Amino acid sequence: MSQMMDHLESYFRGFVPRRDELLLELEREAQTEGIPIVGPLVGELLFILTRATGAVNLLELGTAIGYSTIHLARGCLPALGRVTTLEWEESMAARARTNFVRAGLARHIEVRVGEALQLMAEMSGPFDFIFMDIDKESYLPALPHCRRLLKIGGLLFTDNVGFAGADSFNREIFAAADWRTVNLLGFLPLHSPEQDGLSLALRVK
Repeated sequence: MSQMMDHLESYFRGFVPRRDELLLELEREAQTEGIPIVGPLVGELLFILTRATGAVNLLELGTAIGYSTIHLARGCLPALGRVTTLEWEESMAARARTNFVRAGLARHIEVRVGEALQLMAEMSGPFDFIFMDIDKESYLPALPHCRRLLKIGGLLFTDNVGFAGADSFNREIFAAADWRTVNLLGFLPLHSPEQDGLSLALRVK
């Protein structure tokens, strides 16, 4: 039988994706100010999934300083895609907008300020890709909106499903006939936290 490597977490820390200076600066800000961000590994996963699916119309729930939004926008850039991102705090949204300008992505991102569930109720789709990273107790109430707004064949990617507040969401989407889901428990270097769950859900009907 093949043998596992020793010290797996240390080993895989050596494969953290490279980042440019803007992303490194945002990581330092997040660490200093205690702002949860997805970190470089999940950020790169967002980029890869967005690019691989050819997503053009993307929705993000939870902007913060725009770290994950930048990865999404860069992923859909060749397709001339656009990200609509929802943020609760105006001050945080303003910081994110500044970061989008610095990244050269302002034309590809729209920031809407307000409570995510209310904003979603007022929106129409379809979206190709939804990334959900709001307060975990809102995951389950957001699920019907995600289904309505996401096209059939679209991908719902949800962060932090290892949190207790996400339990009802995890159980509901796993049991629903409208979705095909995979929950991944993983080691995610520089993520908040580094050991957490991710949910990938394909809308099938």
